Parts: sequence; C-alpha cells; structure tokens
Amino acid sequence: MIGRRESGASDIKAFLGKGSEFEGKLTFNETVRIDGNFKGQVISTGTLIVGDTSVINAEIEVGTAVISGKVEGNITARERLELHPPAKVSGAIKTPKLIIIEGAIFDGSCQMSSIEEEKKEETKRPTLLSRVEAAG
Repeated sequence: MIGRRESGASDIKAFLGKGSEFEGKLTFNETVRIDGNFKGQVISTGTLIVGDTSVINAEIEVGTAVISGKVEGNITARERLELHPPAKVSGAIKTPKLIIIEGAIFDGSCQMSSIEEEKKEETKRPTLLSRVEAAG
C-alpha cells in the first residue's frame, strides 16, 4: 500500500525483477519497483518501491519510498517513507513522514523535518559574513 490507496501493477513504470542485478544511477519521475539487487544512486520525484527480495546499497533521494527489502545507505524521502516487514534499513533517513510497521528493522539516524522547513530555517540563520558585516 502506498499512502491510503493500493498500488496496482498499472502504476509501476519500471521494474527490476527478482534475481536481477544492476549497478549505476537510476533516475525516474513516476513509480519504480525493485525486487532484485541494486547498487549506486537513486534520484526521483516519484515513488520507489523496494520489494522484500531486494538488496540495495545506494544513496536514495525520492518523493516517496515504500521499503520491504534490505537497504544500506542514506535515504531522503521528500514526502514520506514507509518501512514494511521484513524491511532492514541501515543508514541515515530524512523525511517529514515516517511509518515503521511492526517487524521492520531500522538501524541508523532519522531527521523528520521537511525540506521546505530546512530551507526556511537556513535563510533565517545569520551567516558568519552577515554577522561580521552587521558588527561593522
């Protein structure tokens, strides 16, 4: 389930099946499902679905991630991150909405602020240069 609606096969635009392996950079805009092994980098505004047979070692930056497999690496999900059993995630995660279903394992650090909130905070914080200029 992604959010509150069922994700059907018709929603998935690309699929890396069980038993397959890929290494490199994956970019996409809609929904991609990985059930095989992947190593590298994932960048998307869409949804990444990681099936329970997958093993991923990657830096991931997506709109939404729904993980049931094994992931090692940092994950940034701009909208939400869901961990479903038997997920095993190791690394730093950053997302405004985190859902961990009982039975999923997460070992790492978590930051739950939205990307937009961070940008607003950064513009409010005085830089060293602005403080020096203000001091005269």
